[in-house]
Amino acid sequence: MAPYSYPTPNSQLVEELKLIKHPEGGYFVETDRQPHDVPTPFVAGNPSRSLATAIYYLLTHDDANGYFHMNKSFTYHVLHQGRAEYTLIHPTSPPRIEKAVMGTDASKGEVRQLLVGTGVWKMSRIPPEDVQAAQTAEDRDRTGCLITEVVVPGFHWEDHKFLTQRGLEELFSGAPGAAERISELKGFVKEA
Repeated sequence: MAPYSYPTPNSQLVEELKLIKHPEGGYFVETDRQPHDVPTPFVAGNPSRSLATAIYYLLTHDDANGYFHMNKSFTYHVLHQGRAEYTLIHPTSPPRIEKAVMGTDASKGEVRQLLVGTGVWKMSRIPPEDVQAAQTAEDRDRTGCLITEVVVPGFHWEDHKFLTQRGLEELFSGAPGAAERISELKGFVKEA
């Protein structure tokens, strides 16, 4: 059983919220796209984007890992239920890796909100210990993480990309401990 309260089972969330499979892993549904447009400062030529977009995003026991991806906009993550571990790679020289757990136990450093800035690689997953603790079908249906993501300026696929194996190797090229980092992270990249 997951070490946290999980009042609504994943199967019910998928059905009630009308969630569909997400290319990044997990499930999602867009819940809002603001009708007002603004020029995005993060893309050459400052194309017009919705002021903001919002989605529900769900990781489940059966779809517990996302893939590393980067958005050019800012993304606010707000927890509804469950826990998820986020790995962020800041593309500095050398790359800086940051981990955060979205959850309700502040005494363990868990956060209910997480801001991921522009140009940062991110990946989310259900913590491995939560996946392993779910022994029954009911436990598995109550292991996961439901969040809202708000993207500002609004999400557009043109402003998004996945990290590939080649990109991961280039990112860590020449960095101390590169081989270990690449080995640790390569399972979370999506091939082109």
